[in-house]
This record gives sequence, C-alpha cells and structure tokens, in this order.
Amino acid sequence: MTHPMSSTPTLRNRNRTRVLRTAAVVASAAMVVIATQSGSASAAAEREEGATAITQSAGARAQAIATAQTSAADTARAIGLADEEGLVARDVIKDADGTVHTRYERTYAGLPVLGGDLVVHQKKNGARKTTKANEARIAPGAARTLKAAPAGARQVVWAATGTPVFAYEAVVTGTQADGTPSERHVVTDAATGAELYAYEAIDTGTGTSGYSGTVPIGTTQSGSAYSLSDAARGGHKTYDLNGATSTATGTLFTDADDAWGDGTAANRQTAAVDAHYGAAVTWDFYKTELGRNGIAGDGKAAYSRVHYGNAYVNAFWSDGCFCMTYGDGANNSKPLTSLDVAGHEMSHGLTAATAKLNYSRESGGLNEATSDILGTSVEFFANNSADPGDYLIGEKIDIRGNGTPLRYMDKPSKDGASADYWSKTVGRLDVHNSSGVANHFFYLLSEGSGAKTVNGVAYNSPTYDGSTVTGIGRTKAYKIWYKALSTYMTSTTNYAGARTATLQATADLYGSTGAEYQQVAAAWKAVNVN
Repeated sequence: MTHPMSSTPTLRNRNRTRVLRTAAVVASAAMVVIATQSGSASAAAEREEGATAITQSAGARAQAIATAQTSAADTARAIGLADEEGLVARDVIKDADGTVHTRYERTYAGLPVLGGDLVVHQKKNGARKTTKANEARIAPGAARTLKAAPAGARQVVWAATGTPVFAYEAVVTGTQADGTPSERHVVTDAATGAELYAYEAIDTGTGTSGYSGTVPIGTTQSGSAYSLSDAARGGHKTYDLNGATSTATGTLFTDADDAWGDGTAANRQTAAVDAHYGAAVTWDFYKTELGRNGIAGDGKAAYSRVHYGNAYVNAFWSDGCFCMTYGDGANNSKPLTSLDVAGHEMSHGLTAATAKLNYSRESGGLNEATSDILGTSVEFFANNSADPGDYLIGEKIDIRGNGTPLRYMDKPSKDGASADYWSKTVGRLDVHNSSGVANHFFYLLSEGSGAKTVNGVAYNSPTYDGSTVTGIGRTKAYKIWYKALSTYMTSTTNYAGARTATLQATADLYGSTGAEYQQVAAAWKAVNVN
C-alpha cells in the first residue's frame, strides 16, 4: 500500500515547559444520556448503562478467556458446529447487564479457518445468539490432491469467500514502493494453486509538541535521567529509529531535565512528544469513553517509533511488533505524528484485536474508516486548543504540500478519489477511498446533513437521496460504532453487514424505537446503504 495512512495499515506553543510527569491527559467529558426515544430519561440511561461494556482488569479478562476456552467444545456443540470443528477463544467482552460477548476463531480438523470467526452473545438468563463471519457449513470435503506448500506456508481452510477449501497461507516480506515495510499475506487454493486472497498486514496510517502545543506526557525517572515511558498507561514507550528502516525497536528517548522538545521538527524530541502524547490521549479515550483497557483490552501498551527512514511520508501500524511507526514527512520537516494520525494508527490495532476486518474490498474500507472515525473522536476528546477537533483527516501534516487535509468526512469525494456513497463497485476502490462511505455515515450520524460550522470549520454534507439527516451527537455515534465493531462485526463484514451491526448496537444502547435507531437507519440510507 502506498497511500498515506495505509493499513499496512499506514496513514499517510513553542515555550519550553517542564513535563507534568504523572498528569493524566484526560479531557473530562461527562456523559449525559438524553432520552430521545419513547420512555423516561432514566430508562434511557439504564439501557445505555446495561449495554455498555464494563472495563475489565487484565487478569479478569485473561481469566474470562481461559474459562471460555475450557468450555469451548461444549459451546461448539451448543451452536451447532460439526464434530471436526473447534473454537479458540480470542476475546471476552462483558456488558453491565450481564451479557457476555465471546469472540472465537474456528478450526477444522485442527487447521485454522480463515473467515470462520464468530461471536457468541449470551444473556444473563442464558439466551444465546451467534454472529458468524460465514454462515456456510465449514466442510472442505474429501481431501483432494494437494500441491506442495509454498516455503514457510501454513495449511489452513479458506472460508471467507465462496465454498470453503483447503488452502495455504504464506507471508512474503519486503518493502513497499514508498518505503513502508511489507508483510503481504497470500492465500492460495491448496489443490489448484490459484490465489484466493492477499492483503498487506502493515497498517499505514510536559513536552512542547509540533502540533498540539505544550502538553503533559507520562515519563519515568531512573536515577538522574527521565525516559518516555508511561507507567500510567500500560508502560507505553517511544523510541528513536534515527533514520533506520529495520524492524529494530530503536533507542528509548531519555532526557536529563524532563523538559522535552521545542515545537520544531529540527529538535528530535518534538516528534516524540507528539507521538507519546497521541498514544496517551488515545489510551485515555478508549478507557474513559469506551471502557477499554488498552488496545487489546489486556492493559498492555503498544509502543511508538519515530524518525523512520529519510523523508518518509507515511505512518503505519504493525500487529507483528504491536507498534506504531512515524516518518518525518517531506524534507523531514512535517513528521506524521499529529493527534488524529496517532489515534488512527492505534485504532488499526483495536480493529485487529476485535473484528479483525479483512484488509480488502468493503471490509478493508470499514477497517480504514474505523481508524478515521476513532482517530477523529480522539482529536475531539483531547479538547486541545492547539489542535481543535474536526472532521478532517491529517489536516495538520500537510501531506500533499498544499495545505489540504488527507480526507474529508462530511463529503469524502472532495479529496478527488473517495466515495461519498455505496455502489456495487465501491469494493474495487483502494481501501482508503472505499472508507469514504462509512466516514460519511459517521459524519451524518454525528452532525447531520447540510451546512454547518463546527470548531470554526465549515461543512456542507450532502445525501444520496436528498434526504435530511438529523445528527445524534458525536459521542453517541462513536459509542455505537465501537459496540458494533467489538461485538457484532467479523472479519468479513461488508457495508450491508455494518448497517446491521450498528443498528443492533444502537438497539442495545438506546433501544430500537427511539430517535437514535431511526437516525442510524437514516444515515445509512443517506449514503445508499439500505
């Protein structure tokens, strides 16, 4: 992927002030639920409270997953899987009302089933429903004559598209055209050798910072020195690659006086401050607003690497290292470390830890849109006057060199390539452009259609059918999106599936008869997803 902020997945104030080492970067946004559906305000609040995920400690989550795995065979039989099929528990989310959502990977005769993931939703009273990536029976049939496996490949069952078949998955490493590392996964039919699927697994996309002014950041003192290590947020660390393009971690940033950066790209610490701050705000947003304890929900932090390559105009997330990496931009003068970029990249990790949306066609567009949606939400959550929240993606990094943002959520086609509305061909677009449909949906759901100004930025969002959409507010919109992602979407979810998932999430949070549910349906209709 060569596009900025690609989800290999990549993205494509000057006062020196002492760091507040232990201050939390939390924009205190108290949540007040207004009852817009039928019923009282207290009833609406109770519904949201009941359906909202509770924050689990790392130990409690690990125990829940272990318990789910212990009973996985019984669960497989209970939901009607064949004897040859098994379940591997990957995540457990618990709602305040006692509902448990357990996400599984599936196996067949011991082989991993790609596209076989499913989520079991069990109410406190024992009632159970299942969401599957593929409803087809996983039965590749009698073993055919299989070709020799490519070097280093593993045998799998491919079930994401078409009839399930035995297949091989190989990982080819290298470098993409723009200098981004490449981890290309290629799935081939084990009998015919035909390529079934391929995707790129590298996701592109107080100190004085370059973009966010003077900000508090979490550091750790050891002797007379300080390091960019945030003990309050899972031990997140920020490293200096110093122009390297290897898979090495780099050198941990240290400082003698705990005052970091000067707001200029010439100071190597400045980009580190932005990256470290962005990771902290994203962590706080996940925990405060979504009830999630870190990217993977296990209380463990990712890490950040800055100064990748020479004039590298991109940023990317890698599941392999569980880390974010940032280039310094054109002429090494515009590091890609702005707040929405940091939120975007970390959210690729969130998607990988939840729905695991395939990085191609419509599911790939939803993958990229999720990072744009949550990266934008992080920017608003920060409430930073130096970088006010907006519905523009990458507006600070000037990646095109003409002052325009990378993407627009109110009218995605303004970038010249993204889709405003769904069509039968939208899945053929690059995933950064097919993401426009979901980005447009999120903007309409948050703010509504037509002309308006938010934080000094003018927007004028159209609709496919000329309808008028009334926004329900950004907070409700991102809570709906997150619940849909974490409990109802699977690896193969497309736009029609995203509509179903968000409507179910809305019903859980706000009921199925109120204004929220009606406007979710209206916003999807406005981007031609019916």
